[in-house]
Amino acid sequence: MIILGIDPGVAATGWSALKVKNAKLKARSGLELLDYGVIVTSPKQTTGERLLKLYKEISGLIKRLKPDILVVEKLFFFKNLKTALPVSEARGVILLAAANQKIKVIELTPLQIKMGVCGYGRANKQQVQKMIKEILGLEKIPKPDDAADAIAAALCGAYGLKNP
Repeated sequence: MIILGIDPGVAATGWSALKVKNAKLKARSGLELLDYGVIVTSPKQTTGERLLKLYKEISGLIKRLKPDILVVEKLFFFKNLKTALPVSEARGVILLAAANQKIKVIELTPLQIKMGVCGYGRANKQQVQKMIKEILGLEKIPKPDDAADAIAAALCGAYGLKNP
């Protein structure tokens, strides 16, 4: 089973592909990080152009990686309306790309993802990144942060953390 994890944004969208090799997931050998990265758009582009690029890139990842599940971070609360609206637009495009290719979607809040990876919903970015490194047996912490967040989302999908 392949899980595509997504950390949505208009300027930068993190993504990761995680292969679940062992349904029990009791050992590191049950998971394999296939690939990860960030889709970056230019602030010189219009919002529509940025969203179209995001749609095309996500659609391309789905076609290339053939995931069984897409796990996307859900907007749970926001501090700044200026960032919340573009993230919501990006999420809409991501959900559309998944629906067009009939991919099952799991939506998780940042608190659920932190709880799933660290066992603590208020963990900071560094704690989450260290746990990703440990869980997957990586040599170094994945960078940039957007990609690491997408890996955390995929891990939660692998562990079966679902919306309540």
